[in-house]
Amino acid sequence: MPEPDDPHEVYAPESRVDPYPVYARLRAEAPVHPIRDPNGIEHYLVTRYEDARAALADPRLSRDPKHAWEALRRSGLYPEGGEGSEPHMLNSDPPDHTRMRRLVAKAFTPRRVDAMLPRVQEITDGLIDAFAPRGTADLITALAFPLPITVICELLGVPEADRAPFREWSTAALTPTYTEGATMPPHEANRLLREYFTALVAERRRALRSAGDDTEAQPDLLSALVVASTEEGRLTELELVSTAGLLLVAGHETTVNLIGNGMLALLRHRDQLELLRSRPELLPAAVEEFLRYDGPVERAMLRVATEDLEIGGTPVPRGAIVTVGVASAHRDPDRYPDPDRLDITRGDRSHLGFGHGIHFCVGAPVSRMEGRIAVGTLLRRLPDIALDESAGLLRWRPTGVLRGLESLPVRFTPEPSGVT
Repeated sequence: MPEPDDPHEVYAPESRVDPYPVYARLRAEAPVHPIRDPNGIEHYLVTRYEDARAALADPRLSRDPKHAWEALRRSGLYPEGGEGSEPHMLNSDPPDHTRMRRLVAKAFTPRRVDAMLPRVQEITDGLIDAFAPRGTADLITALAFPLPITVICELLGVPEADRAPFREWSTAALTPTYTEGATMPPHEANRLLREYFTALVAERRRALRSAGDDTEAQPDLLSALVVASTEEGRLTELELVSTAGLLLVAGHETTVNLIGNGMLALLRHRDQLELLRSRPELLPAAVEEFLRYDGPVERAMLRVATEDLEIGGTPVPRGAIVTVGVASAHRDPDRYPDPDRLDITRGDRSHLGFGHGIHFCVGAPVSRMEGRIAVGTLLRRLPDIALDESAGLLRWRPTGVLRGLESLPVRFTPEPSGVT
């Protein structure tokens, strides 16, 4: 690998606030850049759309951490002896990925997702009821976080009394080890999640309904996974609990950022906000534009080249780590006309906000539904909602993969109690 910057400017604090000027320059210079992160991990950053889409679907780029184990261990992302501690489908390649994905899809069915729609609306209304009479709110803590964490916990069957630590564990699991003030290393958060779901899986097995292989008859997603995993080609116990932890974290983190980033984009583009309020049928297209314009994923999870290959004409040697710059690809003018403009009528679902290829997000339908309901309900119930400029500068969470706000202060005309 050519000598990279140390660390690269994409990791600078100012780039966390607005990474798009840096990505624009990198795209113009070359499609692929060798860079180093603050942990010392050297990798190739893919910046242009066509190369990014191809890389996400390239079977020569592995998601299995074992191919970059030493680099990951030295960075602190995994503990000594922790190889293979997270064997879920996001960390695997075929045939293991195919087996796990099939079993998760058997439990995480469209029918189960569709049945949640009235409940998602109910949760959304209840959360807005709590802050609407006040006239001000932090949309992240008041709505964008509690909505998806409640939904995924109810889908999985996590008791309400057990949910308090999940925000800390989820945040820690996604926070790079170089971040100042991190509450715990990512591997410790993942260990706590595994321990919790190990106990909950054992409880579900004891209480499992006698339904044979009918996953639809199970009361929750975790029970359905337990049933599905007893088939031939089953999940191991560690795969099952790791998958449950993955669904919990991935099942809400991207949606938190989708709602937060999407509302921020609208509040900064009042013409688009007013258009969406006047034409709520544009909500599905608006959500797709939020996912592209300032989406919840900035850089995809790292991949490792299992053989020598080329990306955008750049040689990538076997064993090299590759990172797909999703946020950069989404502003590529060769793919999106006027890419720096928010346009909720764009109607383009070709973005990479939920990935591409075999690792496309299994929870995308749930996230899209929650985004539509949350944004649509806010615009309907709080017609003059605006950024609360008195709250000071916006701060962005220091995650290495996701892009999301720590808080989003807003103001609006207080809504009388009892209005929905």
